[in-house]
Amino acid sequence: MDTNFEWRLEGRCYKLGHDVPHAGGVVPSSIIAGRYFDPKDIIPHLFEESDPGFSARCKPGDIIVSGRNFGMGPKMNGYIAMQALGLGLVCESMPFLAYRAAVGCGLRVMTDCVNVTELCDTGDQLEVDFRNGFFVNHTRKIQREYPPIADSLLELIALGGNTGWLKQWWQAQQAASDAQ
Repeated sequence: MDTNFEWRLEGRCYKLGHDVPHAGGVVPSSIIAGRYFDPKDIIPHLFEESDPGFSARCKPGDIIVSGRNFGMGPKMNGYIAMQALGLGLVCESMPFLAYRAAVGCGLRVMTDCVNVTELCDTGDQLEVDFRNGFFVNHTRKIQREYPPIADSLLELIALGGNTGWLKQWWQAQQAASDAQ
């Protein structure tokens, strides 16, 4: 696992509500229907329907905070863009398929964070340690502990998701083959 991977993010909060669908909430349906998977094609459209100009304002380390049922729908396009931008996601809940897609893209995500939307507002300065489950709102001087990312998923996320893990696996296979 990459020991230089940064599990702790510090940045601005972008707060969303409950029931944010992937299609039409995270990215427009046209991005999903058009099968866009290159971050450069998706980033300009990230949250454009709910927060126009988001991609121009956000910075690496910023954290999306959402309520229940974030990212409904088993799509990954928005998570590709979020990971490429260096963002993190903290939510009260998300469907299993959405969580699987986010982890598969290498996105730092903590879910099952009860009432997290009550602890922050857009613009607050947050610090989140995804590996240990710490949530700190420096603006409001609030700290909470939430379930961290499962140990079994740390390597997958640190390697950049499924693609990074498969690349490492293939390189190991090639090195073993070359050694014979």
